[in-house]
Amino acid sequence: MEALLEQMLTKGQYSRNVRVIPEALDYVEFTVDLPGSSDEPDRPIRLPIDSKFPQEDYLRLQEASEKADQQGVLEATKSLVKTLKEAARSIHEKYIHPPHTTDFAIMFLPTEGLYAELLREPGLLEDIQQKYRVIVAGPTNLMAILSSLRMGFQTLAIEERASEVWKVLGAVKSEFGKFGGILEKLRKQLNTATNTLDETDRRTRVMQKALKTVSELHDQENSEILGLGREMDSILEEEQV
Repeated sequence: MEALLEQMLTKGQYSRNVRVIPEALDYVEFTVDLPGSSDEPDRPIRLPIDSKFPQEDYLRLQEASEKADQQGVLEATKSLVKTLKEAARSIHEKYIHPPHTTDFAIMFLPTEGLYAELLREPGLLEDIQQKYRVIVAGPTNLMAILSSLRMGFQTLAIEERASEVWKVLGAVKSEFGKFGGILEKLRKQLNTATNTLDETDRRTRVMQKALKTVSELHDQENSEILGLGREMDSILEEEQV
């Protein structure tokens, strides 16, 4: 049972060997410590959990079943049911004391086989629950109960900090709106810069084309002015002769 509690809950959510009533002498094995009322938030409401394992009755039932002893099975089952009803009554009297505790408790059976034997008895678990306010649980459905309680803890934690969560969400919403405005400005600036670069590139190409034409004309005129063209033609004709 402790392993299941450690697996499903945090250390602050359950206690071991608890005296649920300050003036009482009885200690319950474990309690799940639920949040207290708004008037006493530091005083948890405890859900008692006590384990029971009537080993002798259960072993007699198994032996009778293996031997196909129908009479032995009936007697062992009757004794097992009686023992567990007495255990439920004891849990009710010792550990269920509202407002110190919840108005119900859990009786944990450590094996699925033992829990299955009780399920075979029609109406037994319902009778124990209604008469003694005790829920009988095997390992599997105890995990389901603890899982539900854990979700309850998370919900309570969110509710306690609901105002803080709301403030954070409001701040995020506000900042996101501002961020969206900044992105829009940046997009416009980038578009303007892109258009400017495109226009600059276009004008650069026009100027480069014009300069190339000027350069070609300039080279041709220089040759004509210096007579380099005619001189080079004469040199070539002499070399051929």
